[in-house]
Amino acid sequence: MLLRSPAILVSLMAAILAFGIDRAHKAYQVSSDCVAIGASTCVEILTHFVPLSMTGWRGGEVVQVTSFFDYVLVWNTGISYGMLDGMPPWALGVIMLVAIVALAVWWLRADSALIRLGLALCIGGALSNAIDRLIYGAVADFFHFHWGTWSFYIFNLADVFITFGVILLILDLLGVGRAAKAAA
Repeated sequence: MLLRSPAILVSLMAAILAFGIDRAHKAYQVSSDCVAIGASTCVEILTHFVPLSMTGWRGGEVVQVTSFFDYVLVWNTGISYGMLDGMPPWALGVIMLVAIVALAVWWLRADSALIRLGLALCIGGALSNAIDRLIYGAVADFFHFHWGTWSFYIFNLADVFITFGVILLILDLLGVGRAAKAAA
């Protein structure tokens, strides 16, 4: 049976963990009154303040951690790097759904543990960001690295899992793990 394979079980656990860790972080951080299925009740809030607590954020909160890193809550109404920002939320949802289904089909057809693990991390992260779009109307991003006036991408834990997944896919593309398989 397909589910008895250790590679499949490990990758399923990775997807569940990626999804669950990101959902738990956002549930802890974001105010419950921001949840409005298909609406964006907190997305338009553009205040900047240092909150007294680390829960119940609505957007615009900034906590300076170091001179190059801030912990914030920013709502991303686009896709990665704010691309497609002007598209209606339902259209972005369709794009995300198509991407998740395509990754799932690739995962089902994959014959490599490295590919399956990479895809599982991507699926878990993408699914969590898609849930954000459904329940908040935008994706909640928290981690902001910057240097002087240069600002790096603001991201969340789901984005970290997606990035690790892509790194694993690139490693497979470069042949990592294939030599061991060929020698066996």
